Amino acid sequence: MTKKPYILVFALALFSCNQRKEAEANTDLKYFDIKGYFGKEISRMQQLNPDVDKTVSINGASENKKSKIADWNKELAIFVNADINKTSWKGSFKTVKQNGTDIYTSDSKKIPIKKISVTQHGQQVDKIEIILDNKNILYQSQDTLTYFPDSVYAIKKKQKIKLLNEKKYSIIGKLK
Repeated sequence: MTKKPYILVFALALFSCNQRKEAEANTDLKYFDIKGYFGKEISRMQQLNPDVDKTVSINGASENKKSKIADWNKELAIFVNADINKTSWKGSFKTVKQNGTDIYTSDSKKIPIKKISVTQHGQQVDKIEIILDNKNILYQSQDTLTYFPDSVYAIKKKQKIKLLNEKKYSIIGKLK
């Protein structure tokens, strides 16, 4: 009979160890919520389903195509992935506010996102620009991502792989 209380205490202790505290909800974000903003934009674009005049350019040779984007998650994934509110990056960005633009910069070699500038008019976002820089022994790339809601998005990339020529890519989507 004395085993039952021990089993009960052990079971409660084990159960309490496995209880997860609700991961502190990101309602207390330190920087602009890029991931949340583009999540909402993706949902909005899926509903609007606008025509897109898309130009893709590789080393100056370009191709233009008008179409509907079937998967806005895929189309804007590079923007979503530029989230600077990662727990391990907390405090790694300097914040400056000037003339309605919030600018977040980092000099850390471990963080590929070097600069994000968000221009707002009240609560309305007018422009987001993101600068990424990746470097290692064999590879170097610089990306500039620009987003104007309901107007244009652009992805410009310079890539240099050791022993190969530099490549320049750009994707510009104009919403109709």
